[in-house]
Amino acid sequence: MAIAASKQSVSAPAGALTLTQAGVLVVSAYIAAQILSDIGSLKIALVAGFSIDGGTFIYPITFTLRDMVHKLVGRQAARTVIVAAAVINLLMAAYFAFLSQLPPDPTWLKQAAFAAVLTPVWRIVVASIVAEVFSELLDTEIYHLWVKHVTRKYQWSRVLVSNSISIPIDSLIFCWGAFGGVMGAAVVWSIFWANVLVKGLTTLVSLPGIYLVREEGAV
Repeated sequence: MAIAASKQSVSAPAGALTLTQAGVLVVSAYIAAQILSDIGSLKIALVAGFSIDGGTFIYPITFTLRDMVHKLVGRQAARTVIVAAAVINLLMAAYFAFLSQLPPDPTWLKQAAFAAVLTPVWRIVVASIVAEVFSELLDTEIYHLWVKHVTRKYQWSRVLVSNSISIPIDSLIFCWGAFGGVMGAAVVWSIFWANVLVKGLTTLVSLPGIYLVREEGAV
């Protein structure tokens, strides 16, 4: 059953974007997932023998959420949301850097822990944002081409095809941009393959999400 897409009764000017309730929810979920994944990327965990950054567990959902945004409000709006999320993440990193530099109250004894965890590593921040913007804009174009020139049927296929191309490219840019030359090549490739594996599995799980929203926007 599709999410209800109720709109205000007031007529919108010609060419204006009318965002449905479903659109608000999906855009909000997309930006929230982007923020949480960027914070999670500050931790490198060891899972089943693979080195993996914590953001990998939630970030893959953003690709399917982006497809849902695209389906609801169209390609141009999806591009805008991608860039907006990147700007928000950049501002978040700058805000954490500002807070880390503020002198702590003498009674608050967690300054070192706060600064150690949340002070941004700008190389990781930049690599993450570049990877996000490039791969998700690529995902947008692949989705557009698939729907326009291949098929509107089998909606799961538009998600699977676009994600299958954009996810490995995203992982490649992020892993080598963030950790190349800092960690050994074996560790970087381990993070890369773990990223691709987890993101691929998440894509398969999230495929049905595309059916939760109606085709409202222009392709």
